[in-house]
Amino acid sequence: MDEFRRKLVSNALTPVAAHMPYLPNLSSPKRVIYNRSMKSLSAELDRCDALGLQYLVTHLGSHMGVGQDLGLERITEAINCALADNPSDVMVLLENTAGTKNSMGSSFEDLKRILARIEDKRRVGVCFDTAHAYAAGYDLNSSRGVEETLARFNAVLGFNMLKVIHLNDSKCGLGSGRDRHEHIGMGYIGEKGFRAILKHEAVRQLPLILETPIDDRRDELGNLQKVRQLSA
Repeated sequence: MDEFRRKLVSNALTPVAAHMPYLPNLSSPKRVIYNRSMKSLSAELDRCDALGLQYLVTHLGSHMGVGQDLGLERITEAINCALADNPSDVMVLLENTAGTKNSMGSSFEDLKRILARIEDKRRVGVCFDTAHAYAAGYDLNSSRGVEETLARFNAVLGFNMLKVIHLNDSKCGLGSGRDRHEHIGMGYIGEKGFRAILKHEAVRQLPLILETPIDDRRDELGNLQKVRQLSA
């Protein structure tokens, strides 16, 4: 742990974001699953603090058909309790979702409703996933679409809440509701869309995290090189 913190400093790596495991469901109506999910969030916050990380990205889960009102109540209770139990400077970043059935947080308005109910405002922000946004119906395929989408983000949430970008192309079409990541420029967002995203004033200074596939077409280094090419 001490060595990890030393290397963060010596390599000037900041900010650094961790990601919650995928199994916890902070919107679950099932008490056992929900309690375990709350404990997982609290434990991850504690680990981030111990390791000197600035951000913890979390998915918002599924209400499993019970309805968004209960999902909203569950999420905000979990985050408020976890932040209160883990006093530190670690921020919880809410990741927008792809609009899959029963999922929470696919629209900017949904994220705003959640954020409005968080008690410690200084410790929450947003992680914007490009593939999820496109699948949820936000057009990122053109310069105009990118400008309109990010203007909407600013109007609803404010760019001050935007802390990290998950940079992924989408295998599925606009508004598909399907969370399927693709190599940068090879999906429906395409090179034109990513060129506009990467050069947008609200994005270009933020941490960019690739969650793209690794296959015989391209690896992580190839996607990083493509991002550098499109941002030049």
